[in-house]
Amino acid sequence: MDVLYKSTRSDGELIPASMAVLRGMSQDGGLYVPAQIPQFDLPLEELCGYDYREIAYRVLRLFLTDYTEEELRSCIAKAYDSKFDTGELVSFRRTEQAEFMELFHGPTIAFKDMALTILPHLLTTAARKNGEDREIVILTATSGDTGKAAMAGFADVPGTRIMVFYPKNGVSPLQEKQMVTQKGENTRVIGIYGNFDDAQTAVKQIFLDKQMQEDMAAQGFRFSSANSINIGRLAPQIVYYVYAYTRMVNRGEIRCGEPLNFAVPTGNFGNILAAYYACRMGLPVGKLICASNSNRVLYDFFSTGCYDRMRPFILTTSPSMDILVSSNLERLLYHVAGDDTEETSRMMNALQEEGHYNVREDVYNNLEIFAAGYATDEETAAEIARVYRESGYVIDPHTAVGACVHRKYVEQYGDRTKTVIASTASPYKFETAVLQALGEDAAALQAEDRGPERISEISGVQIPRAVLDLRSAPVRHRITCDGTKPCMEAEVRRFLGLAQR
Repeated sequence: MDVLYKSTRSDGELIPASMAVLRGMSQDGGLYVPAQIPQFDLPLEELCGYDYREIAYRVLRLFLTDYTEEELRSCIAKAYDSKFDTGELVSFRRTEQAEFMELFHGPTIAFKDMALTILPHLLTTAARKNGEDREIVILTATSGDTGKAAMAGFADVPGTRIMVFYPKNGVSPLQEKQMVTQKGENTRVIGIYGNFDDAQTAVKQIFLDKQMQEDMAAQGFRFSSANSINIGRLAPQIVYYVYAYTRMVNRGEIRCGEPLNFAVPTGNFGNILAAYYACRMGLPVGKLICASNSNRVLYDFFSTGCYDRMRPFILTTSPSMDILVSSNLERLLYHVAGDDTEETSRMMNALQEEGHYNVREDVYNNLEIFAAGYATDEETAAEIARVYRESGYVIDPHTAVGACVHRKYVEQYGDRTKTVIASTASPYKFETAVLQALGEDAAALQAEDRGPERISEISGVQIPRAVLDLRSAPVRHRITCDGTKPCMEAEVRRFLGLAQR
């Protein structure tokens, strides 16, 4: 079955997967979704016999139906290679509480690598398939991890440039250093004085600016995206939920066909939306537990049916989740509203113009597969300490948010269904928060540049190559600007050599 894609906000054009990947987002401001969510075309028992790369092919071919088998297998082979420090790409760590799915063994030690190592190959393949001879400009906002992972994937890829905006004072020191030291003649990093939502809003506005598009086309450029508004970034994330289920079956933790819960630390909603798509494809899922930090906009939404971004923006120890406008929620709303583009547009317009929206009762009732909770910074630190005390396992603050919310969910509802917690980043990426939570003198250790060594001593895990390499990496990107569209657009034009306006 050919799967075509359409916008969440209009019932018009249907396009093939490669064009949806190439465009990134729809011109009406909506996100591309499959017109029909595909179903698994082989039994789960058969999937259990495959490794990660083969499961990736078996899942992606159902969504990216105009890519040939040769094209998909080539993209998978180029993405999932020695850049990862584990043979099977994803590792698991069992504790008494749950199974932690480690998604951080890629080149930037965060879960974004699972999709952003393959996206450049999917995108350049899409360009060839569609006869696109313009240079592709990747424009993206990041809350900390997407930017580095995207740049690492696109650095020096012929026919592409990539520009990343990040909140200057809203990411961890290691996240910032990873970005500002990024190599590649086609890369540009800009720190903005604002938060992620400011950056994301301005990036979308630049994307949809008609004059900007005309000026770029005249000079041989076109935009695309690397964050999870691009379906080519989202589809590969489905794979690791399917893979996790098959490993749990193979290890005898569950029977094939038995429901499995997933707890996912969530900011922009893409990671947990991928789990929802896996469920809609036929994966036996009990509950999807949406874990937020103190920016609890998603928790409030699932609790009340009202999404309200008009609230203080809180900087937390889990900065990749410091988000008040969760873009991928739009895709979920479209699906649970019965693929109703008018209703989706109503809600998105209300969010933009009024700062909030309410879902209809029938739509809210279709969200029952989701549970939600949140964890404060204090609870997050306590969870890092608790998990280490009980199991000797060191987790990062984002993973700790997921673990804390899962534990509170079990205590509240008594649901003992086997659960996989998405472990989204290495503890080395957030060493200050981790060391403090474990009772260490983080400031003294960092003054001696011994933070990573101490985490290694505590955890028994070697310091990742990505951390060691940063110690001698020179800073290459120093530009900052305010988080408004005019300022950010001016930097885009400067990067591309376009006339200012």
